[in-house]
Amino acid sequence: MDETLTHLVRTIAATSGYFVDNPLASSEFGQMGRRVQILRQWIEARERLQDSLADLARELASSIDETTLSLFPFLPASPDVADDALSNFRRRFDPGSKGLVIPTGMKTFRYACHLIDNLRDTLGSDLPIEIMYAGDADLPLEYREFIVQLGPNIDAIDITQIFDDSTLDLALGGWAIKPFAALASRFEQVIVLDADAVFLQQPEKIFDNHHGYRATGSLLFHDRLLWQGAFKERHEWWERHLRHQKPSQALSNSLVYNEGYAEEQDSGVVVLDKSRLPILLGLLHTCWQNTKEVREKWTYKMGYGDKESWWFGLELSGAEYTFEDHYGSIVGTLSTEEDRVCGFTIAHLDEKGRLLWYNGSLLKNKAVDDLLFDVPTHWMMDGVWEKGARKQDMSCIRDARVNEVEREERSVVEKSVARAREIDTRIESLGSDP
Repeated sequence: MDETLTHLVRTIAATSGYFVDNPLASSEFGQMGRRVQILRQWIEARERLQDSLADLARELASSIDETTLSLFPFLPASPDVADDALSNFRRRFDPGSKGLVIPTGMKTFRYACHLIDNLRDTLGSDLPIEIMYAGDADLPLEYREFIVQLGPNIDAIDITQIFDDSTLDLALGGWAIKPFAALASRFEQVIVLDADAVFLQQPEKIFDNHHGYRATGSLLFHDRLLWQGAFKERHEWWERHLRHQKPSQALSNSLVYNEGYAEEQDSGVVVLDKSRLPILLGLLHTCWQNTKEVREKWTYKMGYGDKESWWFGLELSGAEYTFEDHYGSIVGTLSTEEDRVCGFTIAHLDEKGRLLWYNGSLLKNKAVDDLLFDVPTHWMMDGVWEKGARKQDMSCIRDARVNEVEREERSVVEKSVARAREIDTRIESLGSDP
């Protein structure tokens, strides 16, 4: 038995050496996924080795470390030669912890403040919050001190102090900070939020009650069903990288992938359980997609920002994952034609079909008027989207049931808007207009 294991470990060492000597090009998304799947097998094999085979376990750990750092050089090396970088990094996570992560800088600071107050004051969420930023210029000390005082248990973390930023350039990377924020967080179970999200229910309900999340350790949210057949190159690219593996259940159910719509995911909220190895490795693939060279050459050209990199990383890494049941809904107002609901934001539902959150901030249209707040009155799901041609144009959904926003939900938004106006006044005292 020991001879067989010894041969296996030596074969793994040889394969690891090949991976190190033959690094992947930035275009090789599918091959990256295959190597991540092999790395997972090695990690699981090491966990099964008995204590009496400690020498073999150490040799296997060395191969795992070499391969991990060849694939993900942004991870800090382990200070312990008997350890590997990924195991060392996983010790950052507080066992059993759950929390919220909000990446923000000066451009989205105002919305992040609104979101924190929406969560803490209006909804009474007591989940701990980490504010992730990329260096002092991204979020100066005065603003960090302001935001952490908006409620209890809020910390601000400089992500450039955690990862080697030389291949990342997160301070100028825009959306790219989001998967790294999820990875860097000390929370084992994490909800990553765009700063302009608005919640209508406590986010902890996802951790506690969502069957899909509890089954797979992940919950992603769909984008709108738009532009069918218009992005053939994107679909051909997805299919090319996925051609050597069996599609997951989530991909098999995808209307975007199977019927040629444009965009699968709204990444304004992403929920992950990093204690599950397949999810953690899928997240690492997503992070790789958002490194500077890869995102500039491929990820942000083949998709809009980070959006598709989340499900694509999980899929290519062989992880099972959960999407919400419905594609993106809309909240807004009832059209004068009374058969459609129109607005500027995408809404998302819980498993019971109730409004959970929407994107775009508390403003009616933040791209056009940064002072006009809005309280939506109606919403619609599973209809036909009519996309506005310009940012100042409303989008609508038609051919489905019109739903009124419930009084309790409207009250949440009304209170959040009132509090947001008070916060805006306080922000003005900081001496600039973020």
